[in-house]
Amino acid sequence: MSRKLRSSLLYLIASVLFLGSIYHNIFRSSISDDNFVRLSPNYNRHFHQQQLSIKTSDSTLSPTSTIPTYSVLLPAWQVLVVVSPEITPVSDDFFCLFPHNEVSPARASGRPERKTFTCELPVKLRRRSPFPEPVLIKSPAGLLPATIQSPAEMLRWNYLVYEAMFTEIDVVVFAKGVNKRQGKNWDPWELNCVFGDDVANAVRTAVTTSAQEVFRCQLPDLTSLSSRLIKVSLEFCGASKRVIPSIAYAEASNVVVAKSEPKSLLCACTMVYNVAKFLREWIIYHSKIGVDKFILYDNASEDEFYRVVGELVEQGYNISTKFWQWPKTQEAGFSHCAIHNRNTCKWMMFVDVDEFVYSASSSSSSSSMLIKSLLPNQTDSKLTPRVGEVIIGCHEFGPSGHESHPSQGVLQGYNCRKAMENRHKSIVLLDAVDDSLVNVVHHFHLKQGYAMIKLDIRNVVVNHYKFQAWPEFKAKFKRRVSAYVPDWTESVSPNSQDRTPGLGVTPVEPQGWPYKFCEVRDNGLKMLSEQWFGKASQSGTSFTALGR
Repeated sequence: MSRKLRSSLLYLIASVLFLGSIYHNIFRSSISDDNFVRLSPNYNRHFHQQQLSIKTSDSTLSPTSTIPTYSVLLPAWQVLVVVSPEITPVSDDFFCLFPHNEVSPARASGRPERKTFTCELPVKLRRRSPFPEPVLIKSPAGLLPATIQSPAEMLRWNYLVYEAMFTEIDVVVFAKGVNKRQGKNWDPWELNCVFGDDVANAVRTAVTTSAQEVFRCQLPDLTSLSSRLIKVSLEFCGASKRVIPSIAYAEASNVVVAKSEPKSLLCACTMVYNVAKFLREWIIYHSKIGVDKFILYDNASEDEFYRVVGELVEQGYNISTKFWQWPKTQEAGFSHCAIHNRNTCKWMMFVDVDEFVYSASSSSSSSSMLIKSLLPNQTDSKLTPRVGEVIIGCHEFGPSGHESHPSQGVLQGYNCRKAMENRHKSIVLLDAVDDSLVNVVHHFHLKQGYAMIKLDIRNVVVNHYKFQAWPEFKAKFKRRVSAYVPDWTESVSPNSQDRTPGLGVTPVEPQGWPYKFCEVRDNGLKMLSEQWFGKASQSGTSFTALGR
């Protein structure tokens, strides 16, 4: 009897797992790129102004127009609500109201030039597509059944024009899902750029380059368009004239032009997310070794990032920020950084906040010229081809025995690393960057006539503090910013160098994590940091109160 009961129980469990896998696969396929194309032919609607009928406890209000918005379904069931550029909400206190009276809090983004909100798609609405757009409401208090009349379908992040900018010579457009894979690009002649909300009467220009998520277009004649902010999209040429959905608006008068003041010789650009506790150390150290200006692309941080930036600016550090909320777009963000800053910076270093350039020959007397001494002398006309990019190899550091973020900070807290060099980072001459703006995070493609050089890792290296104490490393698990690096949650490319050995696909701390990746004791930068900035006390890192 007991054997029969166990067999029945095992059969029941197997059936549940089998049905669950079928449901999972059906659900996954329902939100693929191709299915979305079939479900949503009306990509280029105007900002949706839904009609909302709200019943209160004592009366029924007439249908009320809400704020015109677009909504985009982002990864991890995040909903981005983009407010019409013609509207400026006076408050950040909003909620997302979905059909069936489902409500979730709306968090205002840090983007000053465009108002956006993010909220979560309620669990009950995740079961099948199409996924309905929410409306923004001031408060859910006291609502009885509320009805959104004819809810629109949300746009999908995997097929969308999301950013655009005018330069003095062209327009740069950023889009997901057009060139679907790295190196598999539509030819420029197969695409147009489209300017204006009304697709039928929009202005069109030719696309000149198409690579990854970046497209460059000829400047349009906008005399027929009266709006200050111009909607920008892409269109497939041919009989279908299919226009890609877009939430990208650009101001034609806000053109990136050359400035009269001298360029900074060396700038550093990086993409950040919740790095407030690490930022001061990274800025102060790299300023010490020669970086003139820092450009930080904020990937929708939720910590005290802007407070720390403000304090550093008050102390004299040259820092600018760009709110870049788009998930898994590091390559596109770096392309944007390269073109947007080419008139203010000569060389740009692309490294992350957990990466520090180090030379064993550094001393207090020569520190301010360390990185600049690595740059070639471009006045030497005999250099053929000219050097357009300097490559520096990386050493990857492990947790070094720490179970939590070390009070000494990164430089003085982590001193044990893997033996082998892995990956590299670059310093790029912005005038040498190829017109396509193609990069693979570590380096850019260069124009003809320019070449890259790789420095001897024995002379200079990037200390990459990649595998930190588990709570810090776990925070990276949900936010991998590179478009062409697989998420750890996806069981693809198991042997990729971008994967963490032993981690798997779930953020569960591997056994013995504090002592992993420790093959070489390396105290070089730790000791240099102590020499320059003082030894950290037990109460906190020496960088906490350090200014210029």
